[in-house]
Amino acid sequence: MSRESRMLAGILLVVIPTVMYGGLTLLSMLLGNSPGYLDNPLRQNLWRAGHAHAAVYLVLSLVMLRYVDEAVLSPAWKWLARIGVPVAAILIPAAFFLSVVSPTAKEPNGLINLAYVGAVFLAGAVISLGIGLIRAAQKTAG
Repeated sequence: MSRESRMLAGILLVVIPTVMYGGLTLLSMLLGNSPGYLDNPLRQNLWRAGHAHAAVYLVLSLVMLRYVDEAVLSPAWKWLARIGVPVAAILIPAAFFLSVVSPTAKEPNGLINLAYVGAVFLAGAVISLGIGLIRAAQKTAG
């Protein structure tokens, strides 16, 4: 594994407790009958989705880092494959959390559009890594 991939993996592992803290916060809101959370199903659903997306994308990031250095990609595309999913792990949950900050929100505000930006990073990362791994497999076969 390259130095860059190891460094990013270390950073991601250090960040995972922040997602754990978010889960603990959501649990305390559920158990503590937090007004503005339990009274607002939209907020409840988006915050739950934000927490879940953050965790899944961080795990996906760690898995992808094991393959990036084997892919046949230019350094720029490897860079995208490394950081695209962690960026999505920030932007997509941020969209879910920040779009319903108000306890009385009836619909998401404009910050929900961060989810689309995050989705572009996510797609760019997984597609570029997939193509790079296919190219690597073809190179070793031929």
